[in-house]
Amino acid sequence: MKQKGGTAMATVGQAVRTGERPLEKGLKPGALGLVSSTVMGIASTAPAYSIAATLFGIVAVVQFHAVIVAVIAFVPMLLTSIGYSEMNKADPDCGTTFTWATRAFGPRTGWAGGWAIVAADILCMASLAQIAGQYMFSLFGANGIGGDPTSGWVLLVGVAWIVVMTYICYRGIEVSARLQRALLSVEIVMLFVLSVVALVKVYSGHAPAGSHPPAIGWFNPFSIPTINAFVSGMILMLFIYWGWDTAVAVNEETKDRDKTPGRAAILSTFILLVTYVVVIVAVVAFAGIGSTGIGLGNASLSGDVLSPLGSAVFGGGGFGTFLSKLLVLMVLSSAAASTQTTILPTARTTLSMAAYRAIPKSFARMHPRYMTPTVSTLAMGGVSVVLYVLFNYLSGGFVIPDAVTAIGLYIAFYYGMTGFACAWYYRSTLTRSMRDLWMRGILPVAGGLIMYFAGGWSLWEDWDVNTGNSFTSWTTPFYPHWEIGGCFVIFFFSALAGVVFGIYSRFNDQAFFRKETLTRSTPTLVPDELAARALARKGAWRPSAFQAPFRYPRSYSSLMTLRSRSGVLAVGSAWRQSCSMTSR
Repeated sequence: MKQKGGTAMATVGQAVRTGERPLEKGLKPGALGLVSSTVMGIASTAPAYSIAATLFGIVAVVQFHAVIVAVIAFVPMLLTSIGYSEMNKADPDCGTTFTWATRAFGPRTGWAGGWAIVAADILCMASLAQIAGQYMFSLFGANGIGGDPTSGWVLLVGVAWIVVMTYICYRGIEVSARLQRALLSVEIVMLFVLSVVALVKVYSGHAPAGSHPPAIGWFNPFSIPTINAFVSGMILMLFIYWGWDTAVAVNEETKDRDKTPGRAAILSTFILLVTYVVVIVAVVAFAGIGSTGIGLGNASLSGDVLSPLGSAVFGGGGFGTFLSKLLVLMVLSSAAASTQTTILPTARTTLSMAAYRAIPKSFARMHPRYMTPTVSTLAMGGVSVVLYVLFNYLSGGFVIPDAVTAIGLYIAFYYGMTGFACAWYYRSTLTRSMRDLWMRGILPVAGGLIMYFAGGWSLWEDWDVNTGNSFTSWTTPFYPHWEIGGCFVIFFFSALAGVVFGIYSRFNDQAFFRKETLTRSTPTLVPDELAARALARKGAWRPSAFQAPFRYPRSYSSLMTLRSRSGVLAVGSAWRQSCSMTSR
């Protein structure tokens, strides 16, 4: 059989005969719709947490121009999300960049993309847990404890936070989605309330000293002092936007998985753009960029710029105090949402990697009732706790903000890789129509080039401690005794850990690296949603079959839908027959 564009199409029989068979994943199909997927994408970026944790650093390098940098950073995000959407149509696999880059460029490149996702998510968890710990104490008025991000009490609450969020993800995707809707509702409403009240006070003359009414010059990128400042701001903005790809990472659990995840990803980026522009304009206008008080240049606000604004914006009356506490709760809920949606895509990336035998197959084990990746989810939570404790005691805790900057490098790496993979994967059909040329070629590649330019520039600056990008540094114990920025050190050693784990995985099971489990022609195995529902009603759906050693009953195998670049390859009516089966 031939696919449009002249590429050979695999059949079910051929898929089984060519090389080793990958392990099925067993995620719960059809659990999420467009709204839930979009909520996942937005919640994963954690708008309130992201602004609280990074706006100080952005203002430090671009000052009043933070808003135009947010708009410009949206461009590569939008272009990359188009690449995600197009790749998801061909291969709706929860491994996303790992799977797509493997199909396009081979196992080594795909493995590197998968590790970048895992490394970025794990590094982020320390910052999320620390913010959650601080805001928990601030919520109850214990500002003396919450004001010290490295205190033992904050650490204890942060660790407990990771444990609770890991358990929620362990319990199932539908529980996670319901919680996300509630958390995101509080977050978005409070962000816009904060912005409206702050702007009203600025224009009415009731803002504190140092405030500045928004000016048209804030939107002029050519007024940014240097190219170094612009690129540094861009990298930090990548972190603020990062996370919408969670909408695609849960694609195998989504209704209409070929289209819904991609639409949710693109929709998420637009909603984030509007939110960030409004909030950044309001906060910068109200607080100003001074180095004292609530000014965004005040070094004491480096880890949190939102909570000090509460009493200043809302006042000290009864209702104002209530709104101030609600603002604290908003950032806390934002951290909760982001913690949860950071665990979700990481667990599904490692699940996909294990299913295709790129890492030990124990990571593909599924819970017999909740249909969630147990080992992957618990491993993510456990490693995050260890790193958080380690980072908290290194260099007075300043390793954590350096880790946030290092995350930007990984984001640029795997987002850009997805853009390139999209164009290369569809290279034989790009000239079929103008739509294919732009949506599958030019736009994703443009997004990838911007990502790689920003990442490469930032990597060089992170190496040089004199640029001031890092809070910490490391002097090599050997000649010539370089003093290297902490951001580069964190990126390098986390990448080195990936190399070591990759070598181990290659010797543990060589099937993936020999191109025996995943190639361009390997069909995507995902459960058919309608069949799964029918089997569940008949009692023939057996989630216990998702346990190792990965041998499945006919009722499960018959409802698997094989997909290739053009869609369904071979389905037949086998799932209908399986609906009449009864549980053995």
